[in-house]
Order: sequence, then structure tokens, then C-alpha cells
Amino acid sequence: MEVVPLILVINCGSSSLKFAVIESEEGTVLTNGLAERLNTPEAVLHLRLPEGEKRNVAVPRVDHSSALDRILEQLGDTISQGKIAGVGHRVVHGGEVFSESVRIDEDVVKKIVEVSGLAPLHNPASLSGIAAALHQFPALPHVAVFDTAFHQTMPLQAFMYALPYDLYQRHKIRRYGFHGTSHRYVAGEAARRIGKPLEDLQMITAHLGNGCSACALKDGKSVDTTMGLTPSEGLVMGTRSGDVDPNLHQFIAEKTGRSLAEITDLLNRKSGLLGLSGHSNDMRALVEAESWGNPHAAMAINVFCYRLAKGILGIAAGLDRVDALIFTGGIGENSQPVRARTLEHLGVLGAKMDVPANENHGKYNGGIISAADSRVLCMVVPTNEELVIARETARFLNS
Repeated sequence: MEVVPLILVINCGSSSLKFAVIESEEGTVLTNGLAERLNTPEAVLHLRLPEGEKRNVAVPRVDHSSALDRILEQLGDTISQGKIAGVGHRVVHGGEVFSESVRIDEDVVKKIVEVSGLAPLHNPASLSGIAAALHQFPALPHVAVFDTAFHQTMPLQAFMYALPYDLYQRHKIRRYGFHGTSHRYVAGEAARRIGKPLEDLQMITAHLGNGCSACALKDGKSVDTTMGLTPSEGLVMGTRSGDVDPNLHQFIAEKTGRSLAEITDLLNRKSGLLGLSGHSNDMRALVEAESWGNPHAAMAINVFCYRLAKGILGIAAGLDRVDALIFTGGIGENSQPVRARTLEHLGVLGAKMDVPANENHGKYNGGIISAADSRVLCMVVPTNEELVIARETARFLNS
């Protein structure tokens, strides 16, 4: 029997390690899972095995390296069914150093360390995952796929802040953008469904989850996005405020006595949907609470949708036209109220929704949720960031 080459995809968060074993050509996921709450007594490993079995394993106090050890222990027989041909790593921030995926070597690791100041929570976690995987699979090719790389095609007027220029020259303070693998995937998949080359389309993709960003694509390339130096800029998110007045930090400090670190934590972990509603950062919970008459939940949803529409219109400045508007991510794919209210604010684009199609998330019409007379095609396209990473890794194997 022919052995199918497989790609191990690793995505490390500050306290988590998500993995998947993928056959990159067909996109088949053999197994996947998540180790979460790492370095705490409550650390746990969730696995989905090929036969559909789900397994939860307590792994108290393990770190990223030990978590990967435990994952491979659990998957020993499963992995032996195929051959791991390469390992793909998601790295959040590549700065200006990385404009595309790269095969990992000592120099690449050194450069990821050098730009880690731009993502102090995320890049060190990715480096931990890289070190652990290199130890487990020293003979295999390892590939780093950067969230920021896709947006390195943005023109200067889109990525520069209006700050003294030496801050950019000396410290590379600029807009970078994130969710690049997701925006890249759904744009390509939307083009495939539409039946036109991606290079002939101009579209806006909206990745909506606990983190949210929108991206304007022209000729298949990112020309603007809503996130900036960090993932905190732009849209309202689950716990992040998105755009605020730059003087807000000083104002809050003077009024409340909070430190700069405390205010930054407030804007990143206690704001957004959670802060507005006082109830939850989960859109599903807020939609349910709104149905019970909770006014703060309703306010949070309405602010989220209005700011999303405003962000979409803002980055549309980088386009000549909008051929398609794509919703993706946990909220984008599953929340019909969010899509409906957002489109209500986009009448200037001529966007009109097909109500039944939106209610079933476009599942019976190739993802299309816009009405026949809508001037812009609106679609729901599920994202698959792990598949992008797997295919990028496979590309290095083939070359």
C-alpha cells in the first residue's frame, strides 16, 4: 500500500498548542487537536482521532515542548499509518523581514527572535513550538508561515502611520496586518467558486472570530487591512477594543490611576464585545441574550456590526470596485444576524441580502448570500488556515 505523505501543522498560542496532521493535496485532516492552559495545573489535551474518537487527556503543568511530546505519544499508531514529510509552523509576526513563507534554519529562528518585540505574546510561543518540533523531527524540513507576510504587498500610503518618520526607520513602527493565511485562503476559494481568476477580481474579506480583521485584495494581493502594528487595531473584537483615541491611555490613567500596562490589558482582554455587553465575548451568547431583552448585548452587537461596515468601507479606498465581499471565521461563517446587520450599513455599495440564503449561511448556493439584484456579491466561505500552512510546507518539499 502506498504511504501517503503527511504534513504536521503546529499553531502555538501563548498558552496553547493547536495541531493537525493533513494530507496537503486533498486537504484531508487525519487527526487534529488542542493542548490548552499550558503551564498550569489545569492543562489538558483534546484530540480527534481518525476514526472520529475524541480523547481528553489531563497534562498538568506541561509546557509547549512537553505538550508536543504527549501529543505524539497519543498519536503513535495514527502517525505510523502515513509518513510525516514536513512540519509547518504558524508564526504571527514576521515584521518586514519575511514577505513569504520560509524554510526554518538557525538564521530564520534568529530573525524571528529579533522581530518578537512586535508580538511579545505570540512569537515566543511559536519559537517554543518550533524548538519542540525540531527536537522531535530533526531530519524533516520545517517551514514558517507568517500571518503578516500576505500583507507585505500593501502600498506605503496604506501601511505608514502619520508619525515622525524616524520611528519607522529606527523601530519599524508601521501597520503590518494579520490573519494573512485566512484572507489568502478564502479569497482564492471565493474566486474558484465564482469561476474567475483571483487576479481579475477585487474583493474584501472579513475574518470574524474572537479576533477580527478585514482585508482589501486587488489582483490577488492585499492592498489594505484593518489591523496594524499589533492585532489590537481596527475592528471591535471579542475582548479587544479595536480603534480608540490615541489619548485614551493618558485620560484613563488620570481618571482611574491605572498603569500603562493595566490600560493595555484593559483594551486587549476586557473590552470589545465583553466590555460593551458586560456579559460575554461570544457572539452566540450575545445573540441569545439580546433575544431575552438584554440591552447591553444588543448594543455590543450593533456596535460590532457598524464598526465592521465602517472598516470595510474604509479599506475599500484601496480598490477601484468591490466585486465580492466575503465573510469567514467563527462569527462570519455562523452568525446570520451579524451579516444581516452589517450589510444594512453597506447600502452605499449596493449590497442587498437574500434573507433565506443568509439564514442557511449560503450552504445551498455556493456560499452566496446576496440577492440577485445586489451590486456586490456577498458570500460565506469557511476558512482553512491549517490547509494553507500544509500546502506552503508541501511547496518547499516539492521544490
